[in-house]
Parts: sequence; structure tokens; C-alpha cells
Amino acid sequence: MTAHASHETSASILKQPKAVWAVAFACVIAFMGIGLVDPILPAIAESLQATPTETEMLFTSYLLITGLAMLGTSWLSSRIGAKKTLLIGLALIIVFAAAAGLSQNVEEVIGFRAGWGLGNALFISTALATIVGAAAGGTGSAIILYEAALGLGIAVGPLLGGLLGHVSWRGPFFGTAALMAVGFIAIVVFLKDERDASARPEPTRLSAPIRALRQPALAVLAAAALFYNIGFFVLLAYSPFPLGFDALGLGFTFFGWGLALAITSVFVAPLLTARMPRTRVLWIALPLLSLDLVAAGLFIEDPTALVVCIVVGGLVLGVLNTVLTECVMEATDLQRSVASSAYSAVRFLGGALAPPAAAELAHLISPSAPYYAAAGSVLIAALVVVAGHRALRRVDRVEHGAGASEREAEAITVGDAA
Repeated sequence: MTAHASHETSASILKQPKAVWAVAFACVIAFMGIGLVDPILPAIAESLQATPTETEMLFTSYLLITGLAMLGTSWLSSRIGAKKTLLIGLALIIVFAAAAGLSQNVEEVIGFRAGWGLGNALFISTALATIVGAAAGGTGSAIILYEAALGLGIAVGPLLGGLLGHVSWRGPFFGTAALMAVGFIAIVVFLKDERDASARPEPTRLSAPIRALRQPALAVLAAAALFYNIGFFVLLAYSPFPLGFDALGLGFTFFGWGLALAITSVFVAPLLTARMPRTRVLWIALPLLSLDLVAAGLFIEDPTALVVCIVVGGLVLGVLNTVLTECVMEATDLQRSVASSAYSAVRFLGGALAPPAAAELAHLISPSAPYYAAAGSVLIAALVVVAGHRALRRVDRVEHGAGASEREAEAITVGDAA
């Protein structure tokens, strides 16, 4: 990109219609929900007299419903339009986040987090297409803006959760509901309705994502992502317990984790894939993540060392999120929304199973056991990628231009929605 083109792109990013800013703001809040509850897990366990396993179910219910709902979001949005899908998703998040804040026991919070996951699936699966369609300055500017919203949400979520959770564990839930209400109003006011039916995507079949997993390349990537995501969520969801920090300390720790993930996801991963095949990046990054998890297990009694492992893990996770889901976009000729839905549904199963399983391993064996098990799971993901390299030949083709950038951003969207 020339200096002149770069200057034009930077300028166009800031000169966007109000509708784009409204959706981008809501995106930041939606992605904050990923790590928002992380700093308050110990506080919830103490206040509601819940076991660590019960508390980890807050992640399980959220991710399980998000993954299952992803199978139907493209079917719904292709029939009722993007704006209605966005608003339904936001409304569900507002209602269930507020209800979680009013809960009197951990079972209620778990149930309301499931409803939150449904709303999040509807919103995040539609947001990128909406921004690209409404943005000024071309697809490139829209994608940069979306990536900025994504990174900001992932980084700020744990920090806001820690700050509000320092006052009360209910604070992050009410804060999310209030911010999402602002986003809801902004989208109602500034985003136009799709009055022309031709502007909507072609309706997709409800069974399309399930049928997509018959494709060998997509099946390999989904299986690898399932085992990789176990490592991801052991690091994110289990680590607050051995760290032993208060909500504010956990908030700052996972702010560092989210910031590291966002930086490598947006900037480092594209540099790596421009210099080597995507599968080679996976062969290198997955074992590195496994080693980081082993280190976390070894240094679990040293809070400083464990914080370093968490932040370093964020750096590796950012690369893996982007490259894995880039591969999904390039692996088949399937419609991208269908491929993403199929991949995400399988991937989120790993995320849903990991947190309570980690808590049980810690209780039955030792506090370090979840990290070692997660390291083994990530190694299995690496072996799946190596064993399936023939099916993944297509993902190593080098692409240039706006089309490649658009596919990269779509991949990041669904990959980081967990």
C-alpha cells in the first residue's frame, strides 16, 4: 500500500456514516462480553456459595448456546434482514444481562448467560456484513474499523468487569445491559431498514452448516479448533482461581491478555501468513501454546509468572484465532457464512466443555492438572492439522488485494466470538 493510499484509508475510516459508528459501538460492547465475567468468577463463587465447577458453567452455558445458535443465524438473517437480526440479538443481551445481575443463585446466572449467548450469536454473526455494507471508503476501511472494535472489546471487557466487579459482582452485568441499551437505540435511530429485498443475501437452508462438515478440509479444521479451544478457555476461564487476585487485579491481568490477543490477531498474524503458508504458522503456533500451558502448570504457585504465561498465551492465541479461521474461509467453495457457522458450532463445544472440566481436574488431581490437560489437547489439535495437511492444501494459496482482506476479517469475526 502506498503512502497516499494509506493516508486516504486512514481518513476514510474516520469519515463514516452514523450507522457504521452505531454498529461499531455495539460491536465493542458485544465482544466485551467474552471476558467480562472472568474477573468476577471467584466473587460469584463466594457470594452465591457456588463451587468452582458451578461457577465455570457461566462460560459453558454461554458458549454452548452461542455455538448451537450459530447454526441458524445465517438462515434467520437471510430472511428477516440484518437490522432486525441485530436488534433481536441486542434485545436478548440486554434482557438476559440485566436478569443475570438480579439473580439470587448461581443456577439463575447460568441460565441467563445461556440467553445472553443466544443474543450474542445473532448479533455478532450479522455485524460485519452490516458494517461493510454501510461503510464509506470501501471494504478495506470497513474491515479496519471492525477489527478495531473487535480488539477494543476483547481488551476492555475484562478490565471493565474488574472495575465494576470490584464494587459488586452484579456490576458488570448491569453495566453491559446499560451499554447495550445505548447501542440498541443507536442502531434503531441510525441504521436504515432494508426496504429492498434484493439487498438481502440469498436465503440459506437451515441444514447447510451441518452438511458443510462433510467437506474434508472443514472437518479437519473444525476438529483441530475443538481441541485448541479447550486450551483457550482453560487459560481464560480457569486461571482466575489459581491466581487468587481480587476482581480489580484479575481485570488488569486479563486486560493485558486481551490486548496481547488483539495486537497479534490484527497485526502479527497477517505478517506471518504473508511470509509462510498458513498451515506452517499453525504447526509452529500450536506447540508454542502447548508449551505456554505447561509453563503455567509448572509456575502455578508464582502469581507473577502465571500472569506472564497468561499474557504470552494471549499473544499466541491472537495468531491462532486469525489463522485458523482464515483457513476456514479459504478451505472450500461454500458460502462463507455457512462455513463459519459450521466451524464455530464445533469449536464452541470445546470452549463449553473446558471450564467445568478444568475445575473438576483441579479438585480431583491438582491445581496444575487443568493446564497440563489443556497442553495435551492443544498438541492433539496440532496433530490433527499435520495429519490433515493434504485436505488443507488449498488454504496455503497466497492471495492479495481487497478480497483477501475481506476474507481475513470475516474469519476473525467468528473465530473471536467465543
